[in-house]
Amino acid sequence: MTLDKTTLKKIAQLAKLKFDPSAEESMLKDMKQLLSWVEQLQEVDTKDVKPLTSMSSEVNALREDKVGMHLEHSKALENAPKQDGSFFRVPKVVE
Repeated sequence: MTLDKTTLKKIAQLAKLKFDPSAEESMLKDMKQLLSWVEQLQEVDTKDVKPLTSMSSEVNALREDKVGMHLEHSKALENAPKQDGSFFRVPKVVE
């Protein structure tokens, strides 16, 4: 892909980028270098590489769901600053 000042200005407009016109040459050089790097990446053979679903090799430590003890409504509301029957009362946040 060829990159000139007109294309650079169009990309900047689409990306809502603003830069000093004196930095135009530097930006053009950097963009060309970036596009060159991407072209190099496209040459790499990745047909036998499985797609990643995560960048981490961590595995979730899942546990089995078990029925156990739980708080009754009255106990859960004991320390509530405000309550209404079996509900917590909180300040209104949506008008």
